[in-house]
Amino acid sequence: MRKTELLIPAGSLDVLKTAVIYGADAVYLGGEAFGLRAKAKNFTNEEIMEGIKFAHDHGVKVYITANILAHNDDLAGVEEYFEELKTIRPDALIISDPGVFTIAKRVLPDMEIHISTQANNTNYGTYLFWHELGAKRVVSARELSLKEIKEIREHIPEDMEIESFIHGAMCISYSGRCLLSNFFTGRDANQGACTHPCRWKYSVVEETRPGEYMPVYENERGTYIFNSKDLCMIEHVPEMIDAGIDSFKIEGRMKTALYVATVARTYRKAIDDYLENPEKYKANMEWYKEEIGKCTYREFTTGFYFGKPTSETQIYDSNTYVKNYIYLGTAEERDARGFAKIEQKNKFSVGETIEIMKPDGRNISALVRGIYTEEGESQESAPHPKQVLYIDLDGEVEQYDILRKKEAE
Repeated sequence: MRKTELLIPAGSLDVLKTAVIYGADAVYLGGEAFGLRAKAKNFTNEEIMEGIKFAHDHGVKVYITANILAHNDDLAGVEEYFEELKTIRPDALIISDPGVFTIAKRVLPDMEIHISTQANNTNYGTYLFWHELGAKRVVSARELSLKEIKEIREHIPEDMEIESFIHGAMCISYSGRCLLSNFFTGRDANQGACTHPCRWKYSVVEETRPGEYMPVYENERGTYIFNSKDLCMIEHVPEMIDAGIDSFKIEGRMKTALYVATVARTYRKAIDDYLENPEKYKANMEWYKEEIGKCTYREFTTGFYFGKPTSETQIYDSNTYVKNYIYLGTAEERDARGFAKIEQKNKFSVGETIEIMKPDGRNISALVRGIYTEEGESQESAPHPKQVLYIDLDGEVEQYDILRKKEAE
């Protein structure tokens, strides 16, 4: 059996540390340029170095994205950026553009290179092409079934790795190569600036009746004709392993620490349980499903893994997220009084019962007994995002524990 890697996204240094603590084998992140998430916080070179040190101290790898589809004006900057990475030394680069790949091989000849899903990797011939050029890993296109991925594994060298998405947002466009954002707003999705017009609500206007909007229906199920449910394969870890996939990739470099911690912890436990004993994995299935539902998501689908999706499994009548739990903050430390220091993310109050989410899988209910400012002043609630606070809880809290509360019904 091939070693299974859990690969978690990180949109900021704090989220990287959360991913590492909550079960990642590897994390992927973007620098300040040349990645496909321009609206993420992303990392300065100094933050990348700090993140790599933190990850390596915990036995976790770091991959850097440079997966834009480059234009002429990008190439000189790409070369300069790769020169900087000589001293930063991530564990791998994620690239989609052949020109960028060529620069990486010349500037960083010993660097491991992974080929992004943006490169439309749909067959074993493509995998062999990239392997001959020196790529270590290829990320499968989201349009592939598990049967097709298994066939790819049978036709490529043993030392070549397959990475496939196991959870997160799906794109309406083929392998993410979307032109809608550029057309509507001038922001190029393939340069990292997607505005997600696939999530917008559309209507039809008849030429002679301007301003009279008629809804677009798809089989009378709704108007969000471009929308996709989120991928979730928590119930199909055995099939993913059986297909010969080396790295299970979570989508979400724009997501919060709560999302990253919830998904990382759940898939970490599911993978470990299955590898320890398939019966243990089956026995804990309801826990996995309950936990994965505590992060923000759209409705879930298995994507293309079991064949082409139908309208019932892929398209739906709302772009609304399901949000069952609210992120309050991550414990940065526990002071001498036993209080948790957090940077507050959402409002909560003294007297509320919240939940302490621990990396080992435990969830502990805790009463908020007190909220204090850095100056030691008591306050009844925490209404201001990013305020640094000390929280007195009646439950055990440690560094990196996440505080969350259930969304009001």
